[in-house]
Amino acid sequence: MPTQIQKVLLTGKTHTTLARNYASQGGEERLDIRLSTPNNPDLVHAFEDIQPHPTAEQLFAGAWSACYSSALEVIAKQMKVQLPADRAVEVEVDLGMSGSAYLLQARFNVFLPGLDPALAEQIAHSADEICPYSKATRGNIDVSLNVHVS
Repeated sequence: MPTQIQKVLLTGKTHTTLARNYASQGGEERLDIRLSTPNNPDLVHAFEDIQPHPTAEQLFAGAWSACYSSALEVIAKQMKVQLPADRAVEVEVDLGMSGSAYLLQARFNVFLPGLDPALAEQIAHSADEICPYSKATRGNIDVSLNVHVS
């Protein structure tokens, strides 16, 4: 069974920050929930006077981002490290295809400004090890984790 996406159909993006009490925002900053199917408007259940809602990929990215952000806190506390107040986690979840198979993949950008790069990497990767969403997806989808300190 293929595991790498050959064609990306849709990307759900979120940006989670402490400044918003771990608020997770997508590209359009939508908070309402409604299920939809990408690229098939006939399968959307629309309610009049309600703005379009996030995709499943964006909701998954937001939930994963919030869980991972909490895991960062746990690891930092265990290591007795004060995380920067302006830390953030961005997650992008792609829905794509490889042949006729639908797949997911994810990219994490973890922003820990001001921390020593080696320490930031250690915290970020340790958080990935304990995060339940990361555990659930490990080995099932491709995930990249990028740490930024500036």
